[in-house]
Amino acid sequence: MKIDQVSDSVYVVAGTNVNWALIGDGGGVTLIDAGYPCDTEDVVSSISQIGYQLTDLAAVLVTHAHLDHIGAIPALVERAGVPVYTGAEEVRHAKRDYLQQITPTDMFKQLATAPGRRWVIHTARAVAGHVNMTVPTAAAVDDDTLAGLPGALLAIPAPGHTSGHTAYLMPSEGVLFSGDALVTGHPLLPETGPQLLPQVFNHDESETLDTALRLAGRSFRVLVPGHGLPARNEPTPLSQLFRRP
Repeated sequence: MKIDQVSDSVYVVAGTNVNWALIGDGGGVTLIDAGYPCDTEDVVSSISQIGYQLTDLAAVLVTHAHLDHIGAIPALVERAGVPVYTGAEEVRHAKRDYLQQITPTDMFKQLATAPGRRWVIHTARAVAGHVNMTVPTAAAVDDDTLAGLPGALLAIPAPGHTSGHTAYLMPSEGVLFSGDALVTGHPLLPETGPQLLPQVFNHDESETLDTALRLAGRSFRVLVPGHGLPARNEPTPLSQLFRRP
């Protein structure tokens, strides 16, 4: 686990090949995404490491309900009764009314390369015993709820990676939390920088690209992706670096 402060109140935590973020202010803490199941204790520890207690956690915001973004939620709900919010459509995904994620067959295909083998091994260990995890308490977030949470965020529909994927913008500090709609790195990507995840991870590739281009063109200072390092939107705006092929 590695924690980086990227603005006055935003901390980005790198876990097992995935990030989560913490926004801390006088009113408590908002957690954006929650790592893999194996990251649970690191998620809890990261709250204390930025100077807060678990009881200060106001809510968990989920960009999308893949296992690498919801892993610590059951423990957080059990220990602190924290509410969990996501986009209205992603609530159905979180409750597993349907499933949009890489298939076992496609995971098996990743074994053909050395990076793929490493990723498959890490992922299998990270989700062991939790592959059927759901988030039964997930609820659709609304503007008033977001405005009242630490960070006073805005929800941005960001479909493609999953149908209900949601990004979050913190206007006061110019931070965009893009989840997996726009990333800067991943074990299966050969290069770093603003880009899409490999197509095998995206439910609708065309929609994913449209969303990423839209996000890259928004006004913000810092990009916090679900995978890869945070990126400054200056001096060269990300919209100039990330373009449709």
